[in-house]
Amino acid sequence: MSKLALLVALFVWVISLPSLSRAISSCNGPCQTLNDCKGRLICINGQCNDDPDIGTHVCSSGSGGGGSGGKFPPSSSNGCEAIGNLHCKEKSFPQFKCSPRVTSSTRAILTNNDFSRGGDGGGPSECDGKFHHNSQRIVALSTGWYNGGSRCGKKIRIRARNGRSVLAKVVDECDSINGCDKVHAHQPPCRNNIVDGSNGVWHALGLDIDVGEEPVVWSDA
Repeated sequence: MSKLALLVALFVWVISLPSLSRAISSCNGPCQTLNDCKGRLICINGQCNDDPDIGTHVCSSGSGGGGSGGKFPPSSSNGCEAIGNLHCKEKSFPQFKCSPRVTSSTRAILTNNDFSRGGDGGGPSECDGKFHHNSQRIVALSTGWYNGGSRCGKKIRIRARNGRSVLAKVVDECDSINGCDKVHAHQPPCRNNIVDGSNGVWHALGLDIDVGEEPVVWSDA
């Protein structure tokens, strides 16, 4: 009986080795998934580094353990040029018709939107002209990704840094050109890399809505 107990203990110890040895990497550290990188760093080509889409400077500033020397500089345009600027609320907001190219792991910023009547989403959804319950797993996409409504009613898969993913239906456009009016609930234009998710999406991903923004990756389902 004692030999059996010893074998069981040895087996448990062996299978636990990978999880014990797995460490959270800092700048330029090895990684395979988003969960392998510390803080707001992301996994790029097998190394943890700054996220150019949200403009983190942990590595390029020399902190976080080995800077990247600006190898991945932040870019507000994310690969496409602004067509102008909208001035409101004593600020200037860039306007975009385009968004970053969609891939199997398109980097984006997840924000929270109220799709119900009277919510901060403004008017009804562009795709169906209706308001929606926030418990539904639905999203609005930046103008370039919305692509004139070509993704309306279709599902996209969103994956968070914690490894959880969710399928969500596209019902609206997060307007990257117009804003600051009643139709847009007096909100400025969206950035061109936004996935604006309902409460249902945030809860399914196990994320804290109060944080406001979370880096995610998404793809067409």
